[in-house]
Amino acid sequence: MCMSKISATIITRNEEATIGKCLQSLDGVADEIIVIDSYSTDRTADICREAGCMVRQRRFAGYGAQRQYATSLATHRYVLTIDADEVLSPSLRETLINLKEEGFTHRVYSLSRLNFYCGEPVRRCGWYPDRQIRLFDKRYAAWNLREVQEAVTFPDSVRPFELDGDILHYRCRTAAEYSLTERRHAGIRGRVIAAQTNHVGLIAPVFRGIKAFMECYIGEGGIMDGRPGRAISAERYRSTLTAYRIARRILRRQHTQTEQK
Repeated sequence: MCMSKISATIITRNEEATIGKCLQSLDGVADEIIVIDSYSTDRTADICREAGCMVRQRRFAGYGAQRQYATSLATHRYVLTIDADEVLSPSLRETLINLKEEGFTHRVYSLSRLNFYCGEPVRRCGWYPDRQIRLFDKRYAAWNLREVQEAVTFPDSVRPFELDGDILHYRCRTAAEYSLTERRHAGIRGRVIAAQTNHVGLIAPVFRGIKAFMECYIGEGGIMDGRPGRAISAERYRSTLTAYRIARRILRRQHTQTEQK
C-alpha cells in the first residue's frame, strides 16, 4: 500500500532566525512544503528555496487569506499548516509519520500547541493545550478569510480527531519582540472591531483591557505561571486597550466624515 502524502504550508515575513528549525522538523513528514512569503527583506525566501520549498511571494492580505492561498497550491489532499516560529515535537513527528504509513481515517485533525514565552513553556494563560485544526483534507475543509483569529472551517458533520504530540510554538525570544507582535496584531484587531460595531465608548478601551487582563491572569490561571504569566497578562491588557482605542479613533473619524457630507 502506498504511503499517504502531506503538503505542508507556511506563511512568512522576515523569519530567517526561526525558519530553519521549522523546516528541519518537517523532514520525513511533509512531501512538499509551500511557503507564501510577504516580501521578506532578509534571507527567509532564500533559505526556503535552498531547502527545496515551493516559494511564492504575495502581499500580506490577512492571516486567513494567506493560509488559504497556500492551501490552494497544495498538490496533496492532506494539508498540514505550520508557522515559521513553530516546530513539530518528536512525539508529533512520530504520530504524523505513523499516520502516513497507516493511512488517514479522518477528514480533519486537531493538534495541541505548546507555546513558549522567552524560551519558557507556558501551560496556562489560555496557551495550552491550545488545540487547533492544523491537518485536514482540503476537499472538506478550508481556512476562513479573517485577518486575525483565523480558523479552519468544515461541515458540522465532521468531527476533528485529536492527535498525540505538540506543535512547539516559540512566540518570542524577548519581551520586546512579543510586545511588538501584539501591537501589530492590535492594529489589525482594531480595524476588525471598527468594522463590526458602530460605537466604542470613551471608557470602553480601559474596561476591555482590564477585563482581558483578569480573564488571562485569574480566569486562565496566569497567576500560576509566575513571571511569564504576569507579563503575558499585562500584554493582553495593553494590546486589548490599544485595539479598542484604534477602533474608537476609526469610528470617530468615520462619523466626522459622515457629518461633513
